[in-house]
Amino acid sequence: QVQLVESGGGLVQPGGSLRLSCTASGSIRSLYSMDWYRQAPDKQRELVASITRDDRIKYAEFVKDRFTISRGNALNTAHLQMNSLKPEDTAVYYCKVSDIGFYPTKVSWGQGTQVTVSS
Repeated sequence: QVQLVESGGGLVQPGGSLRLSCTASGSIRSLYSMDWYRQAPDKQRELVASITRDDRIKYAEFVKDRFTISRGNALNTAHLQMNSLKPEDTAVYYCKVSDIGFYPTKVSWGQGTQVTVSS
């Protein structure tokens, strides 16, 4: 079992910043990637940003130049720095990890952290 602990969500005014963190623990063999997704009410879950263990990074077009994903010193931690937040960024943000030490690849999700952008 993999446990994902997400933190850093909250209420922020438009133009503000938040930093989300995700730490994986438990039955980890070989983490390949750590991703952030988000889901707004009545919308599908969508990829926000992804980082692999060799630092290949991908961003959704709607967050480029505003959000930055990074890994912590420990390879089981990822951060999402969110700047210039907009009301449309309001959503539950989920951390997802993929472990290629299992066959098939083991995918685990966190429980989510609420981000609300409102004045």
